[in-house]
Amino acid sequence: MVLIGIDPHKATHTAVAVDKEETALGELTVKADCHQVERLLKWAIDFPDRRWAVESANGLGFLLAQQLVAAGEDVVDVPPTLAARVRVLGSGKTQKNDLNDALSTAIAALRAKRLRTVVAENHGGVLRLLADHHHDLGSLRTQAICRLHALVRCLIPGGTGLRLSAARAAVVLRSVRPTNAVEAERKRMALGFVADVRRLDAEIAASKTRIVTGGGGLGHERDRALWPGPGGGRLSHRTQRRHGPLRQQRPLRLIQRHGSHRSLEWSESATPAQPPGQPTPQPRHPRDRHLPDTPPGRRTEVLRSQGGRG
Repeated sequence: MVLIGIDPHKATHTAVAVDKEETALGELTVKADCHQVERLLKWAIDFPDRRWAVESANGLGFLLAQQLVAAGEDVVDVPPTLAARVRVLGSGKTQKNDLNDALSTAIAALRAKRLRTVVAENHGGVLRLLADHHHDLGSLRTQAICRLHALVRCLIPGGTGLRLSAARAAVVLRSVRPTNAVEAERKRMALGFVADVRRLDAEIAASKTRIVTGGGGLGHERDRALWPGPGGGRLSHRTQRRHGPLRQQRPLRLIQRHGSHRSLEWSESATPAQPPGQPTPQPRHPRDRHLPDTPPGRRTEVLRSQGGRG
């Protein structure tokens, strides 16, 4: 099999073909345009038994890798760190250029045992896009809140506490009376951050709604397990892939209520579901078992009326 390593860039893509002895069989540089795949396939027609190795197939080489997969080609993803290690430790030329990068990518794919095979995008791509966008919105909101905190502390001694929202910041800034041009400009910038936080809050709410209600076909139970909402779990698709699905937890049973330490264990039998709004019944102390079912607030009165301890 011939390995064709590709070093993708914004303007051009460089391909180098190597055999099993790491001997370069040919090289080609194509312009990154709508005819890039056609030119690569026409050049690779001399290598019928071939595999494409794209450096960073989830990054700069994403579109090219997807186009090759759509054309029926066998494509693997080579991490940039692996290709750089092959280039630096190689016995030949180690300077960084497009040809050496493409050659090291092909050699890394030839010798590596476990590389991710690039597949066509499916609904999992929608999940990743929604999750990444939601996390980006949260990061932007955190950044805006931090900058708003910094400006408010310069206008009000001690600031406004740890938790700051757009509504609270607007109320606080309304009471600020600038005494010079610097404070006036600082207040104007703070009001701008308040507007940014409100806009980001609305976008985050819309993002959650899109995640829960569909996201372009997100309606299966296996997909809804990744998201908050009815029957949902964690928000991040990457978190789901890292930690695995949520396990069904058994109810906890209290085995020692009084004393210096309380002990809990997993109960084998599921406790019956309680009606909405009803508190979960707790086991009584032996001295209280003779008492009727009374609210916690009247327990003392019942004890006193029966001569017990209050």
